[in-house]
Amino acid sequence: MVDERFITHRFKATRLATLVGTVLLAVFFFYAYIAKQVIRWDLFIVMCAMGVTKVLAMLYYRRTN
Repeated sequence: MVDERFITHRFKATRLATLVGTVLLAVFFFYAYIAKQVIRWDLFIVMCAMGVTKVLAMLYYRRTN
């Protein structure tokens, strides 16, 4: 079956993937802004949604744990 270590590894992998995805979105957003002087609102909205979701999940788990 599934033990505690599997869930811990899955949680850590998801946390790392979220962080890497948010940083890559920020890099693409700022590259488009600096190199081409274009504000990509789609990247900005997705980046903010990922960040807000991460913070809300951290607060929720902190409160319920």
